Amino acid sequence: MPATTAETLSLVQRNVSVAPLVLLSVVDHYNRTEAYKSKTKRVVGVLLGSNDGTNVRVSNSFAVPFEEDDKDPSVWFLDHNYVESMNDMFKKVNAREKLIGWYHSGPKLRASDLEINELLKRYTPNPLLVIIDVQPKESGVPTDAYFAVEEIKDDGTTTSKTFVHTPTIIEAEEAEEIGVEHLLRDIRDVAVGTLSTRVTNQLQSLQGLHLRLRDIQTYLQKVLDGQLPVNHAILGNLQDVFNLLPNLSTPKPGAATTGGKNDTELNYAMSVKTNDQLMAIYLSSLIRAITAFHDLIENKIQNRQQQEEKEAAKKEIENGGKEGDKKEGSPAVNGDSKEGGGDKEKEGSKDKKK
Repeated sequence: MPATTAETLSLVQRNVSVAPLVLLSVVDHYNRTEAYKSKTKRVVGVLLGSNDGTNVRVSNSFAVPFEEDDKDPSVWFLDHNYVESMNDMFKKVNAREKLIGWYHSGPKLRASDLEINELLKRYTPNPLLVIIDVQPKESGVPTDAYFAVEEIKDDGTTTSKTFVHTPTIIEAEEAEEIGVEHLLRDIRDVAVGTLSTRVTNQLQSLQGLHLRLRDIQTYLQKVLDGQLPVNHAILGNLQDVFNLLPNLSTPKPGAATTGGKNDTELNYAMSVKTNDQLMAIYLSSLIRAITAFHDLIENKIQNRQQQEEKEAAKKEIENGGKEGDKKEGSPAVNGDSKEGGGDKEKEGSKDKKK
């Protein structure tokens, strides 16, 4: 069945988190094989974890025997019997970790990935593919997650399988964080100072940003040249990114407004952007204060109403008690009067007889 737009969006919007243990296992698997000697070979394994339909947590993995032909990508071998036996053994150790997908060392998608993904559907209905870059050349998250869907074409031709990208994060538990910190402590060079480390991290971040901007430029150029179709979702995300950046097209103000001629366009644009953000924070603080004040007044009104209701109920109880006492006293008075009248009648009859 072709996947609808809602199903595709649900796959894209899933939160995929990968544990550091999985990254270490994949790197160890890659270094133990002969794949690191060749740029074309890769390693394949199975991912274990949990998938509740919204959040996907990859917590463990194991390697799988895999071979493929370098010249013909359609020729490959994956030992599914090994997958079944290992999956059964992992269930005995931890039943909550289920088979949710598979991984390979990439670094990009291959032509046979769709066929391997179809094979993994024997064990999970919608397998997750995570490409782990074991030799990253830039700073950032070395993982790319994909879900396979059937693409519905506008021209009415037959549907075709394709992968949709899902953002991933590296999330560790407390025990894993301690282990990673120990590993980084052993790897880090003690002779290197703090300033050098900060400069190196900032340089790597700028290099990664430069590569991302270059990828965006290449994609937009291909769209303009007609090599790629227009994707409104990607263009919308790019528009959101550009809206968060300072507006450099703002006309440069005069000296009277900025206080001098040394103010550059970039400084002015950054100032305008910062002032807008501070204004939004100030307005949000005012709204929160007014909302809290309104809740306080509403709480006082409710307390006063409850107090008045309690006092009214207390008065009703007191008034009811007084009326009950009066009703109990009235029959005694009437009875006395009746008895007194009867005695008078008796005395009158005696006088008549006399």
